Amino acid sequence: MRMYDIITTKKNGGILSAAEIRFAAEGYTRGEIPDYQMSALLMAICLCGMNAEETAALTLALAKSGDMVDLACIPGVKVDKHSTGGVGDKTTLIVSPIVAACGVVVAKMSGRGLGHTGGTVDKLEAIPGMRMSLSQNEFFSIVRKTGVCVAGQSGDLAPADKKIYALRDATATVDSIPLIAASIMSKKIAAGADKILLDVKTGSGAFMKTKDDALALANVMVALGKAAGKKTAALVTDMDAPLGHCIGNALELQESVAVLRGEGPDDLAEISLSLASAMLALAGKCNGDVEACRNLAGEAITSGRALDTLAKMVEAQGGDRRYIENISLFPAATFRRDILAPESGFVTAMDTESCGAVSCILGAGRQTAAQAIDHAAGIVLHKKPGDVVVKDNVLAVLHTNNAAALDEAAERFLASITIGAQAPEVRPLIVARIGV
Repeated sequence: MRMYDIITTKKNGGILSAAEIRFAAEGYTRGEIPDYQMSALLMAICLCGMNAEETAALTLALAKSGDMVDLACIPGVKVDKHSTGGVGDKTTLIVSPIVAACGVVVAKMSGRGLGHTGGTVDKLEAIPGMRMSLSQNEFFSIVRKTGVCVAGQSGDLAPADKKIYALRDATATVDSIPLIAASIMSKKIAAGADKILLDVKTGSGAFMKTKDDALALANVMVALGKAAGKKTAALVTDMDAPLGHCIGNALELQESVAVLRGEGPDDLAEISLSLASAMLALAGKCNGDVEACRNLAGEAITSGRALDTLAKMVEAQGGDRRYIENISLFPAATFRRDILAPESGFVTAMDTESCGAVSCILGAGRQTAAQAIDHAAGIVLHKKPGDVVVKDNVLAVLHTNNAAALDEAAERFLASITIGAQAPEVRPLIVARIGV
């Protein structure tokens, strides 16, 4: 078998066999296939696509390139959730303890933020002492003890995907639905959960800007999960505005605690309850009745069990649970700046990706994997699309420990907001449901 022939087949629109796909993935991971040949194959896939069988074969090849986590030693059904990423998307911090408080195990490996999206690991590391790098035995032990553990990726999980993704990022071959789906699902399958819920974002702050692209990605990923023997479902959710009012690590963690107290913003609470109820239904709670599961999730909040579950998980991972019980303990950023409305009217649109970029300028995000972040930095939104504004109303407050960043951040944030005379059309938070 030759890589040259595999590239030629795909370049000409042909169908690759599972053996050819494994040969390419395994050979590249071992260093036997050079970057230039793998780049050529990735570009051919971007231009010519992959059918369902090819995408499934690629997903399994990536998943099986490293460790396959076996969660069988943990009693009960294990459910995982994956979001395709957005701005202010802190739902894992809310949904995981809700689901665990309802008796369903959540053993979740999460990532760090890169670019305009925030990472769950970065948010949790705003808590002093919080350990996100755990051995597999520690991870299992915490899950058995608390019903939930959210940790950084451990072991050698899908190394082929990691290596290929780095190449895609450098060769403009990221925006391919088969490649995106295989990358995401390979890690979810390797992580060992029994059931998988996908939160596929669409809008200006999402990787999938249009509803049609988000639906296409969601359907492919659900099919991949099922092909791997995992019951999988998806919600397509709106990311045309940041989720909630806070963007930034400690700020988002504080807002997540507010939702678990029943006090958070309506959009964040609604998305979180929708995701939690879908996860519970996938796990068979309430005989799979989503509405009954929603009531169960709501009771976990009102009773305080969900918040207590989060505090127990934090404590089990070495974090100071007092920061969950009293969010005023989080240190505030040294510098703040109010962004004022330049005119009266309605907020008609937000360039959500640009808002995420502003948070990075302030120090809340990173452009390279090695870059340090400022946990206190970020944005607190006072107005969102649909809100009425009067000239000089506060649109948002910027938070940072780097005063030199404020001018650029303020200019960029103001440019991301559109104010008009007419109220915008209300967009649904849940755009579509697939399999639940």
